[in-house]
Amino acid sequence: MRALMIGCTLALAGVLPVQAQTARDAKTAPATSDVRYFNSLGDILGDLPVDAFIKETRQGGKVTGALLDVCYSVSTHSDRKDRFILDLKVEGEKLSGSGQSIENKTPVTVSLTRKGSKSVSFDGKITLGGNLTSVSSPDNSDVDEKEFQQSQVVDDDLAEAPKDFTQVSPQSLAVRVKRENFADLVKSLKGQNVQIALDSIATDCNALRSGHQILRLFIDPARAPALIASVKTAPGVAAAGWTSGTYDMERAIRFATGDWSPDGKLNRDKLATALTGIAAKTMGAKPASSAWNDTTGELTFTLKRPSQLAPALDLTETLEITALVSPDKPGGSDRLVVWLGIPSSKTTDETAAPQLQFSENAGGEEESTFNDDDGMIKAIATELKGQRWDTDKAAWK
Repeated sequence: MRALMIGCTLALAGVLPVQAQTARDAKTAPATSDVRYFNSLGDILGDLPVDAFIKETRQGGKVTGALLDVCYSVSTHSDRKDRFILDLKVEGEKLSGSGQSIENKTPVTVSLTRKGSKSVSFDGKITLGGNLTSVSSPDNSDVDEKEFQQSQVVDDDLAEAPKDFTQVSPQSLAVRVKRENFADLVKSLKGQNVQIALDSIATDCNALRSGHQILRLFIDPARAPALIASVKTAPGVAAAGWTSGTYDMERAIRFATGDWSPDGKLNRDKLATALTGIAAKTMGAKPASSAWNDTTGELTFTLKRPSQLAPALDLTETLEITALVSPDKPGGSDRLVVWLGIPSSKTTDETAAPQLQFSENAGGEEESTFNDDDGMIKAIATELKGQRWDTDKAAWK
């Protein structure tokens, strides 16, 4: 019995030091580092539009590091952006730092107080240049790395090799280029007979954070493939292709190429005459004019009919309709698609002089509801023996 007790005592003597060492190791082991983000900080620069977040590094629930990333408009009336990134010094609840913006080198100083755990508030001051802004950003919830990265993904809607032109437009192009090469790329388009989307030349937050800017262009679909091939060889270009456009697929008609494109080239005069004639008949109007835009490849035609606003005045309503025509997919096809824009309307007095003068509508209803607009599309589809787009099934009917 005594031998058994001695054996148990020795066994316990061997276990207890191990348990004590394990406990000491647990106390001295470094706490696991955790990264969290606050990505909805609100109006932290007063009236300036901002896109800002704070990245926190924590150990054992204690904040050990913080980074403030603020992208902002350079003024309340400008779309151009600037950005500053500051590593903030953490002293208890106090977060502070200073530096300058990336673009304009504007000096910036930050002094914030962080309070709360589950719902966190940031209060304090930010001085940007000579402007002091009081910060009050309550009720902020944090997210993890994965959720934050998902929120930062920006779809530039660029397709280098689309299977067809149902999701992207044959006349709308996009080029992803490094920021340092952006201006030179734009300058190289002089003399290329192409339209540049004005809002795409301003630096946005995605460009400042990714290092690439998206340039959007409009061009005759027949010349689009050659331009894409050309810009892909330009310095700094990461990708070039087609993107979404302004025409609605519900207003599209696909039809057989047939005699409309002998030798692979669209017979513009023949198609313009057909579209204008069908539309005029459906709208109870007469063809007035038609013209092709050599830059964008669009056809614009006008129709005239008696205005129904005040029949006794013998006024004339002029309808203007724009259409885009292209093969239904890149690289050519045995089918064409015509996209029809929504008609615009203008009423004038075309009787013998002196004539009545009218002002443009000022905030009122459109003078024509175009109840026969869908009838025009149906008539054109019938005459061309074409198909219309089924939005529910995402397929041609």
